[in-house]
Amino acid sequence: MIQLGIYQTLIVVKKTDFGVYLSDREEAGNDKGAERVLLPGKQVPEGAKIGDEIRVFVYRDSMDRLISTTAKPKLTVGELAVLKVKEVTKIGAFLDWGLEKDLLLPFKQQTGSVKKDGEYLVALYIDKSGRLAATMDVYRYMKIAGDYEKDDEVTGIIYELHPTLGAFVAVDDCYAAMIPKKEIHEPLYVGERVQARVTGVRDDGKLNLSLKQKAYEQIDEDAARILRVIKEYDGRLPYNDKAKPEIIEKDFHMSKAAFKRAVGRLYKQRKIEIHENGINLVE
Repeated sequence: MIQLGIYQTLIVVKKTDFGVYLSDREEAGNDKGAERVLLPGKQVPEGAKIGDEIRVFVYRDSMDRLISTTAKPKLTVGELAVLKVKEVTKIGAFLDWGLEKDLLLPFKQQTGSVKKDGEYLVALYIDKSGRLAATMDVYRYMKIAGDYEKDDEVTGIIYELHPTLGAFVAVDDCYAAMIPKKEIHEPLYVGERVQARVTGVRDDGKLNLSLKQKAYEQIDEDAARILRVIKEYDGRLPYNDKAKPEIIEKDFHMSKAAFKRAVGRLYKQRKIEIHENGINLVE
């Protein structure tokens, strides 16, 4: 049986001026009703003859007919890949997946805003009409990252944002991970590449991540950010470390706890003065 969306080895059963027809081994000897697929002439190996085996990938052409190719697409059915958007249309986005016919990412299969030339993590599946298509709903295709440990530094791509849970990330483009909402202090977007730290490995093997370093490593970076913002306020911040968390989040993109740690570091270094109604730079 010829299968859509995967690599398979088929047998040459007929030669024509425009290519060869292939069939699987079980049906190769069946002259009547055998399922066949065309391999265009420009892709037929030199010297190919009836009975030869050729490894191909099967998909559908622009006329929705089964066709085979010796070219290598960037993913097969059930696999994940980061693909670039070539065009956005009314029916969805078309992706470059290494074949002449671009791959459709339907609007209903998009988990975030998709833009031309953007790169997004997708999986390949067969839709209800028997066509190959891409989906950004890739959670069920994720692998479990059994080799990662707490405090490992990792890179990944965001494939979905949830308003209450946080950002879903594919570490190394395939391993299931999440940045909890409480760890997000700056805008993120689907398709964004992130560097993160593993804060924990769940019982199911999925990873929890943080965009921050360990507190003792992060504090210097946070302190430098606070100094920059105070300078933007002409040397005086109009509130101190007792300010409301949402004010700190807005100005510094950090938690109140991180803000207090960094302010304490700057105070001990005598770079700031803390007053009841604000924080001043020390001249």
